[in-house]
Amino acid sequence: MNALRTALQDRALQSPSDIVLVGSDDSLSAADLLAEIDSLVKVLKATEAQTIALYADNSLRWAVVDLACQFAGLCLIPIPTFFSAAQVDHLLSSAGVDLLIFQETLAETLDARYRTNLWPLASITGYCAAVLSPFHTASRPLHTTKITFTSGSTGKPKGVCLSFEQCLTVAQSLAQATALRKPRHLCLLPLSTLLENIGGIYMPLLSGGCSVLVDPDELGMLGSSQLDPQRLLAAIDRYQPNTMILVPQLLSVLDSAMQSGWRPPQSLAFVAVGGARVAAEMVERVRANGLPVYEGYGLSESASVVSLNTATHNRPGTSGKVLPHVRVVSQQGELEVSGNTFLGYMGQPDSWGVQTIRTGDVGSLDSDGYVTVKGRSKNILISSYGRNISPEWVESELMASGVFHQVLVLGDGRPHCVALLLPGDQELCDADLSLAVDEANTHLPDYARVENYLRLDIPLSAVDGLLTDNGRPRRDKIEKYYAQQIEQLYYDQPEILSL
Repeated sequence: MNALRTALQDRALQSPSDIVLVGSDDSLSAADLLAEIDSLVKVLKATEAQTIALYADNSLRWAVVDLACQFAGLCLIPIPTFFSAAQVDHLLSSAGVDLLIFQETLAETLDARYRTNLWPLASITGYCAAVLSPFHTASRPLHTTKITFTSGSTGKPKGVCLSFEQCLTVAQSLAQATALRKPRHLCLLPLSTLLENIGGIYMPLLSGGCSVLVDPDELGMLGSSQLDPQRLLAAIDRYQPNTMILVPQLLSVLDSAMQSGWRPPQSLAFVAVGGARVAAEMVERVRANGLPVYEGYGLSESASVVSLNTATHNRPGTSGKVLPHVRVVSQQGELEVSGNTFLGYMGQPDSWGVQTIRTGDVGSLDSDGYVTVKGRSKNILISSYGRNISPEWVESELMASGVFHQVLVLGDGRPHCVALLLPGDQELCDADLSLAVDEANTHLPDYARVENYLRLDIPLSAVDGLLTDNGRPRRDKIEKYYAQQIEQLYYDQPEILSL
């Protein structure tokens, strides 16, 4: 029996009415949760499904499906609801999914072929299941019970295979490091995000606390790409959480709110922020205004969190102290992580059993075990909402229009992407150029779309030092060269913020 089920059973016996999950309209005690889990396990086993995908917004039932699969040893693949139709199709087909569980209100966003052979899940209100007939069974390492797909640095993200025990190891390490007793956690990030799944459900339940899993609409999450700050603030005030997990863009929203007079509830004891670099000045400012923010660092291949600042071990400007279940070294400036490494990538047997992960992150480790991450070693952009975006991917969609001669996409640490565009025909009117951008955006998930652009009058060239001799863009130099114009592209922020 795993540690989480044991913890829930103990609570069900000792405190039968103790609430462990809180939703927008209902809640579940430990006993209720176990009953729903056990009921669903019977249904899942009857289907004989081996690979189950879950496509749903945050809710109590998301947690029920997840825990039922984990307790039964079945492989669950959470599908981010912000994935494009092409990404969902790639995930379902490449993973060999034979049972798709989805939220009924999201059915219309799925391709029609995934909405046949439907049957309702009587034990899970508002959910349906579709029996699929995969063309193949994707190879994966033994003991895989969760495959997490990142936001996708390309159109076809890789699946990271993990065991439930690996995820619980991180949850237990977080519980030990934060030393929070019975925390009430408000989940703001999608539960398909591994960090929120582990830190927002597993860790609170292991620590005798509860998870608040409310509708994205109640949180002001208007799809994956827009945010209503007032709804977010109202939800935080309403639920009075002890803990939350933020990406930098959400922290920026709370920072702006505090500068306008909002004050965080005194219940907050620990607010983790990760996913991209955060300016030290912002961290200092929000902490001074009463938001107990602590930076951390992690990656899916290590089952999320690797290092974390806490109330007792806090070094501002770093990504925290390495947690006890992992080891981090800096080899020639690149961070490498060992201990609790993932089982491997789905469909890539040569990655199975790897003991050390080369992260691709440039950083250092001080003598006290604190990690400092300086940036990415390659071109991957990490938006301020923690989405990974390959600029070459977005650029290829723009170039596919045939309208542009040169394209460069930017957006690292920003809420959305912008682009520098040189039309092939300088006589092209601005309206037609905008139409080409809009068309390219229809082929991209919303977190990777180009929200603004700068029209170039002259080509980028090697003579100016902006291209290599073989024509590749010198991205850092281009960004510095056009720094003022790029900043202007982000200058005007709408009331509904882009995610």
